[in-house]
Amino acid sequence: MTEPAGSRPAPSPPVLVMQGISKSFGPTRALQDVDMEVGPGMVRALLGENGAGKSTLMKILSGALRPDSGRMSLDGRAYAPSGPLDGRRRGVSMIYQELNLAPHLTVEENIMLGRETHRWGFVRRAEMRRRVREALDLIRHPEVAPETPVRRLRLGLRQVVEIARALTEKARVLVMDEPTSSLSREDTEGLFQVIRRLADEGVSIVYISHFLEEVRRVAHSLTVLRDGRVTFSGAMEGLRADDLVRLMVGREVREIFPRPERCGEEVVLSARGLKGRGMQAPADLVVRRGEILGLAGLVGAGRTEALRAVFGLDRRERGLLERNGIVRLRGGPRLMILRGVGYLSEDRQGEGLALGRSVADNLTLSRLEPYSRLGFLRLRARGREAGAWLERMNIRARSVEQPLESLSGGNQQKVALARLLHQQADILLLDEPTRGIDVVSKTQIYEWITRLAAGGKSVVFVGSYFPELIGVCHRIVVFHRGRAVADRPASGWDERSLTACAAVGGA
Repeated sequence: MTEPAGSRPAPSPPVLVMQGISKSFGPTRALQDVDMEVGPGMVRALLGENGAGKSTLMKILSGALRPDSGRMSLDGRAYAPSGPLDGRRRGVSMIYQELNLAPHLTVEENIMLGRETHRWGFVRRAEMRRRVREALDLIRHPEVAPETPVRRLRLGLRQVVEIARALTEKARVLVMDEPTSSLSREDTEGLFQVIRRLADEGVSIVYISHFLEEVRRVAHSLTVLRDGRVTFSGAMEGLRADDLVRLMVGREVREIFPRPERCGEEVVLSARGLKGRGMQAPADLVVRRGEILGLAGLVGAGRTEALRAVFGLDRRERGLLERNGIVRLRGGPRLMILRGVGYLSEDRQGEGLALGRSVADNLTLSRLEPYSRLGFLRLRARGREAGAWLERMNIRARSVEQPLESLSGGNQQKVALARLLHQQADILLLDEPTRGIDVVSKTQIYEWITRLAAGGKSVVFVGSYFPELIGVCHRIVVFHRGRAVADRPASGWDERSLTACAAVGGA
């Protein structure tokens, strides 16, 4: 195993101490008597299934929530922030899984928002730009121009901006919640180097990730939550990935990737020379009935752009798209939905879900016909069906009327997937469907995808985690610099060859 971030620091008084932290939301007990501490220069992993209480605990640490009971200390002094801004000022900086950026502002303005450097009432832009450039250089992204509007950056680079913003705050405690979920392999390695440098400088880091191999690489110690309680707290040394899974779920998870059945030969969707807005080059894609087709590549390789062009989210500029024997180039998402095609966006917060609406709304808005009569919506019938989907997909929610934004990220992702199934889509276009999902939920999603394919549905699966594509898909197409450069059965790839092809474009 690779040495964790920095060498193991000598024992010293902890920078952060959380004792007896409890929090309830109505009858739901989110946290119960949680203890956690982090020493200087230590990286402590915080693990648990979606809904285990990790986000709630970190919101309490940041000041976004107040605990019902318990106490915290920072550098030996009592710590009870009045809000997130107070928490940041006192040395606690957060990088959340869901990006929190202003897309209309520039990179520089986002990084320095609320912390602008000024003198005699004038903003010192040169000084601000220098600090922004230092942060971007530290995480090895000098190609990101400070004057670029964030809306023009792909999702992976927006994550880089979030990290740079946290690094400019000179935090004593840095919380990273799924920081690599949208990063390429190269960017992830760069982040690990940054973590090592920060640890060597004495920064304490709380690292949350569902990528267990990452956790074993960067963390010195870990705290495991299950149903709001601490089930393990100790050193990372000597723990294997399957040990971490068992600590998280309380049982063995034997098989992560189910073997898909053989798919048919009937072509149900084909794109020939298709080029959409944002695509660097035309692409050819063929999807067969019952097939799970993987689209692999590094961040920015063109996988997402190809999927958006197929669904009609981005305007198609040329090429042919055939579905059910009908060939056409025009037609947006509404037409594709009517033709049995469903799309799951990688940007869950921005365009994948309506976070302010209820769980029932998000599940059913793309197909309301079964619950409408004479222009009126039959809410009870819709509620019963939404409740059945919650049970079927093992979604943790108090009720179908609960606002979606109050669910954990993993449960939100399950709702997004359930919407496509409720929509009765025959072809599912899934862009990073397991992003930010714990290992048990991932296993469930792999099983659902495999079962759907066995039942005759077709799945196009964009993924950055290559082992899952190899383990779940029938066939994998590799994108490199906007082009589809290789197409072969999943059995013909291993992680090394897939990575090499994605990086250099050779088959």
